[in-house]
Amino acid sequence: MSFGQGGPSWDSSGAPGQGPHGTRTPDWGALADASESRARRKRWLMIGGGGLATVAIAAIVATAVVSANSGDDGSGGKDTGALPPASALPSEPTEAEPSFPSASALPPPNPKDYISSADKDKAPLSAGTLFPSAALALNGHTYAKGATSSTTACAAAAQGRLGAVLSSDGCGQVIRATFHKDGVAVTVGVAVFEKEAQALKAKNEAKDGIASLPGAGVPTFCRAPSICRKTTNSYGRYVYFTVGGFTSGKNVTVKDKNVFTAGDDVAEFTFRQILARGQAQASAAATAPVN
Repeated sequence: MSFGQGGPSWDSSGAPGQGPHGTRTPDWGALADASESRARRKRWLMIGGGGLATVAIAAIVATAVVSANSGDDGSGGKDTGALPPASALPSEPTEAEPSFPSASALPPPNPKDYISSADKDKAPLSAGTLFPSAALALNGHTYAKGATSSTTACAAAAQGRLGAVLSSDGCGQVIRATFHKDGVAVTVGVAVFEKEAQALKAKNEAKDGIASLPGAGVPTFCRAPSICRKTTNSYGRYVYFTVGGFTSGKNVTVKDKNVFTAGDDVAEFTFRQILARGQAQASAAATAPVN
């Protein structure tokens, strides 16, 4: 191949040769093939370069995401890249609900409050209200009711020194009732005071006892020189005494369990009746309409 004014040239066979004017002529087929080959290489370079660029961009983005999620999670470990738990997400602001003072129901009245002072203890009070039935049934025992009485002369219903104690401590009245069964009789006497403090004072100072109440089929009993069993107790503004023994006048001993049982039954019944007064009045107050 030689270089002249016309540039390189080849014969039609692709080998160097002389043209009709003494110069080489280009082999147009070879030139076309060479041009097509260069074009193909250029296209492949462009496609390959574009693919590499896409991969490189994707790698850069992935690296950036991993780098952003690979920091310390604040607990000494590495963040796994997972979404934070729901508890870590900021909660939507909520409006504060209005608060109201709690209103609790008033406690029910205490029944004892209504039998501890004459100011509240307004229910009717008599032998008929305390001992309304013709018989007393309690603890499997039944006693017939004898005589009843009520007096404001408290000392007259007492024996010995008890009369003076009742009078000095402000006794307002004494209500008595007698119950009997099989030759045993018990009289209960309920002394009523204005205040519980007076009743407690009278109970603590009590000497001797209540006077037995005969009548309605019960003969006189528990009078000197007979020995009888006596008890004293109180609840609220009431002090209740019992005296029990044989209607025959025989002395009571510790072996006479029937006398002790009868006295305990009558005393318990009396306590329950006093308590019932308080419960009834407290219940009425709790259900009364508010003005």
